[in-house]
Amino acid sequence: MPQDAFTLRLNAAELNAALSGGRINKVNQPEKDEVSLLIYTGKNTVKLILNANASDCGVYFCDDEKDNPLVAPNFCMLLRKHLQGAEITGVSLVGFERILALRFRCVSDFTQAERTLYAEIMGKYSNLVLTENGMILGALKTTSVDENCKRIIFSGAKYTLPAPQDKVNPQDVDALKALFQTKPEGDTARFLFERVAGLAPCTAEQIVKSYRGGGFAEHVYNYIFSDEISPRVVACEEKPVDFFARAEEGKAFATLSGAQSYFYAQRRALKAREASKRKIDAAINAADKKAQKRLLQIFEKQRECENCEENRIKGELLTANLYRLERGAKGCELDNYYDGTRMKIALDARLSPSDNAQKYYAKYRKQKRTLDALAPQEAEARSEAEYLQSLRAALACAADGEDLRSLEEELTEAGLLKTPSVKTKKKKDEISFRTFEAGGFRIYAGRNNLQNDRLIKRGKTDDMWLHAQKYHSSHVLIVTEGRRVPDEVLLFAANICAKYSDAKGDRIPVDYCALKYVKKPPKSKPGFVIYTDFKTVLTE
Repeated sequence: MPQDAFTLRLNAAELNAALSGGRINKVNQPEKDEVSLLIYTGKNTVKLILNANASDCGVYFCDDEKDNPLVAPNFCMLLRKHLQGAEITGVSLVGFERILALRFRCVSDFTQAERTLYAEIMGKYSNLVLTENGMILGALKTTSVDENCKRIIFSGAKYTLPAPQDKVNPQDVDALKALFQTKPEGDTARFLFERVAGLAPCTAEQIVKSYRGGGFAEHVYNYIFSDEISPRVVACEEKPVDFFARAEEGKAFATLSGAQSYFYAQRRALKAREASKRKIDAAINAADKKAQKRLLQIFEKQRECENCEENRIKGELLTANLYRLERGAKGCELDNYYDGTRMKIALDARLSPSDNAQKYYAKYRKQKRTLDALAPQEAEARSEAEYLQSLRAALACAADGEDLRSLEEELTEAGLLKTPSVKTKKKKDEISFRTFEAGGFRIYAGRNNLQNDRLIKRGKTDDMWLHAQKYHSSHVLIVTEGRRVPDEVLLFAANICAKYSDAKGDRIPVDYCALKYVKKPPKSKPGFVIYTDFKTVLTE
């Protein structure tokens, strides 16, 4: 992000115009490196974010609601003590540094003071420092006397600016002219960034790109200190990449504040989606690991019981040949009348031939009971593994926060995610179906397995139901209202079904039938159905 002095100067001008005369109504610190000020401007109430995080540092407006900690951090309490009810007298850039100064008039029943909150927007060195008469009252990030640092920041110390860089101040036109007496060799934009203070690499590139001849030093000065703005947010594959105070490409905004607010809102939404995806994926992986472990245990027990028929035959052969066997023998070899071979049978010398036969029968019955008990367990474990694969397919197809929220709802109901500690009164069907329209027909697609089940209950018997053949996919419903569904509408719905499935490539087979032929077996997993009287269409 180009949070350089060039951008911050324009940002300060907008903030000054919008906030001067406003009063601080509330101070919060929802995150470790972020402070929010609720400000009444005289016309409306706005929320100003002061972020000192290394990757999101900036000062911008925001509409998002964040949960605040039950116990306010120390710096938040300090700001509430000194700035609650204070009037904003101005916002400005400090010199040509990456520092915004928010000035306040603080009046109480007994005192009156002028205080300044410095927002240092410097990447990983970003900080918020509150001062009065040049002395530090407190800071978000402090240093101690014991630390070997060039700049001391703690309560009671004098506030000093960061050490200046060995670069030319662009406010000094003569210094700029001296710098550009000769045309720099190589990359001019890089030369600008390395030798002129307060410029990000992208800003330096824009300055060079906009040069049309004449004195280059004058062009640099005029570009930096012009009040002309054309704020834009640049995105790549629908993901916000950066915002610019002056650019020719990207989504345009009327103000720089608007561009920043949009950029950070999109960035926060993207981070929230990625965090939600990671949480859901971890929950599915953990459940799948348990399901696979359970299947392996079942297979191992089945393997141990796979010779149960052999034990039954041994018991029968011993029973049929009791008259030929003597007590105390350790084994025998008898004719197997099932396949005509000779079978060797181990015997317990301590038991009689009859007891040895009963021992083999008992072992057979135990193994048979085990196999009978394992059969439904195997079916249940396979059903669980299949259900988890459907969740994985839904996660892969999740396109927005609504899809992810619906998946979190399903995983919570399935017990794969912990129930949120803060209970809400939201209805289960608050998350809407994916909705489409084609040829005058309304088409709905479920976002998760729970919605797939609701879709079946919601539809009427003559509505058209679709599902990808032999793949995990969303259930799709065409609301017919008694009309015949044209081929183009059917193909459109089939493409939706294929899009939200784990199938890859073209010409994916999609089954379709009237909803009356779709049944959900009792006690089956969410999203599982059986259907008959169907036909198949290939997507394009």
